[in-house]
Amino acid sequence: MHYDTFYNIENIRNLYTQLLEYKSVGEHVDSQVETSSRILSYSRVENMTSLVRKPAPKWKATAVVQGRIIETNSEVYEGKYYVLMFYPYDFSFVCPTEILELNDAMAQFKKIDCEVLACSTDSYFSHHNWSQKPREMGGLGTPNIPLLADFNKKMSRDFGVLDEEEGISLRGLFIISDKGIVRHASVNDVEVGRCVNEIHRLVVGFQYTDQHGEVCPASWEPGRKAIKPVLK
Repeated sequence: MHYDTFYNIENIRNLYTQLLEYKSVGEHVDSQVETSSRILSYSRVENMTSLVRKPAPKWKATAVVQGRIIETNSEVYEGKYYVLMFYPYDFSFVCPTEILELNDAMAQFKKIDCEVLACSTDSYFSHHNWSQKPREMGGLGTPNIPLLADFNKKMSRDFGVLDEEEGISLRGLFIISDKGIVRHASVNDVEVGRCVNEIHRLVVGFQYTDQHGEVCPASWEPGRKAIKPVLK
């Protein structure tokens, strides 16, 4: 095309019209993406709560356990209760308090044949570095709790606790039975940690109902009377 012909007024108008159309299409696509993202986020929150009473998602991960890096998966924990605790960050403020309290209570969980796992979207390199640092220097001091590295975010996404925008796990907590069924699912925003005694109480309560067929009232603790769910 000749230079003068290409830059005539009509061609410029046509180009401008096309640019406006492209801009309109782009804005429409952006709007659709934003809407889809919101729907997806809602569906994941909904998915987390709908996991209760259903088989837990299968998972596999690289983990750091007492300074060792291993491969593990959900099949390793078949046949026993386990707690799966998601947390947002290594080297942070609230997260180490939760993990260290759980770690210090591991003997109590072992007594009831329940394993405890912690998981974040950090890499296993980060987990390993954090776990090797002494507690007084902001580390974990070689904890007994396996730290799962969900670096590809699949576990967090499957369990419905992934913040897609930040790429972190919210404080999700799942209690999974010896039959692989989710008995408890909850999620906190990142600012508030969870109560280890309450986690232990919930596990004991679900195990009690499994064994005795009774139900546990509010604030029930081992040794207190449960309820037989029978209408008289």
